[in-house]
Amino acid sequence: MPHPLVTQNDIDTYQRDGVVLIKGLFADHLDALRAGIARNMAAPGPYAAENLKPGDTGRFFDDYCNWQRIPEFDDVIRNSPVADVAADLMQSTRVQLFHDHVLVKEPGTTKATPWHQDGPYYFVQGRQTISFWSPLDAVSDATLRCVAGSHLWPKSVLPTRWLNEDSFYADESAYIPVPDPDAEGMTIREWTMEPGDAVGFHFSILHGARGNASSSRRRAFSLRLLGEDARYTQRPGKTSPPFPGHDMVQDQRLREDWFPVLRPS
Repeated sequence: MPHPLVTQNDIDTYQRDGVVLIKGLFADHLDALRAGIARNMAAPGPYAAENLKPGDTGRFFDDYCNWQRIPEFDDVIRNSPVADVAADLMQSTRVQLFHDHVLVKEPGTTKATPWHQDGPYYFVQGRQTISFWSPLDAVSDATLRCVAGSHLWPKSVLPTRWLNEDSFYADESAYIPVPDPDAEGMTIREWTMEPGDAVGFHFSILHGARGNASSSRRRAFSLRLLGEDARYTQRPGKTSPPFPGHDMVQDQRLREDWFPVLRPS
């Protein structure tokens, strides 16, 4: 039987559309996540970024791969129902941690999160993957937006650098250009969300978010998880996150000392 937070319809929707809303996934862990984000912003890690160009207003902070040094994140990863929910949606008995990600848009932030797929930036391949994006503040316009079914596209979308908007890898011909889902009439899934709700989406889903024009902060915690068929794959350049010195080889499962198994097979 699925976890009580998950229905068979949720599972079917995730498999078909690559994205689904799970109400209250982190509802019992909001204090810990808010404390963890405050700790993260007070002491950013080596991958932290401020994603604004000159002339942009507000603040768009993001950082990732901090669960080992921020105890609140480690606690939520291990003690929330996220691994069980991920297993149901991915249809995988095995769940492995890839990394955490924090994204904060302060009030009046004009910068949108560009349309992109996460998968091309990662050194991971496989159909059993999932990310959870959870706001710690109520959101409407600044919510996550996902293009339904884009995880099944035969070719990946060109990965770009968010500030320069140039290609992340050298060979642009290996990818399709970044589309404009609104102009092209694509089916976009987005929800008004309460703190602790979570959007589960496949690594290959095209997604983005508007700026935060409201008078409230938009703090979001994301978690990237892997299933049974996920394997390391070599990319044509430095990946994001880079994980230097990992020593993994093509088609190897990710090393468990760096990427712990949260739910064994």
